[in-house]
Parts: sequence; C-alpha cells; structure tokens
Amino acid sequence: MNNCYVCGKQNLNKDEIGITKKLLGKNEQRMFCLSCLAEQLEVTEEELADKINEFKKEGCKLFE
Repeated sequence: MNNCYVCGKQNLNKDEIGITKKLLGKNEQRMFCLSCLAEQLEVTEEELADKINEFKKEGCKLFE
C-alpha cells in the first residue's frame, strides 16, 4: 500500500500518502508518488507541494 500505483516507487512518505488521500478521497487504496499524482491530475509537482504546505498550515490531520 505504500508503493506508487503507477511507477512502483516504494516507501511513499506521509506527504505523498496524505495528498493522495486529500485529493482523491480518504478511502482511496491506490497511492501515488508526487510525480505520478501531478501527472494524473495534470498539475505540476510544485503546485502539489504548495497545496501540501497549505493543508499543513490549515492543520489537516492527513499531514500530521
């Protein structure tokens, strides 16, 4: 479960898991690394990193 569904990157970090669940749904079983999630959502990795920081500042429990 801690591997990227697309590229197979192992041991995804808590931010990669958190942003996947935040944007695709808490019940999402397929996890994505930042690069593959950005490609899937047609955004840049930098945009995802900005959203992660935004969610952290808001106190989102997925990023604790």
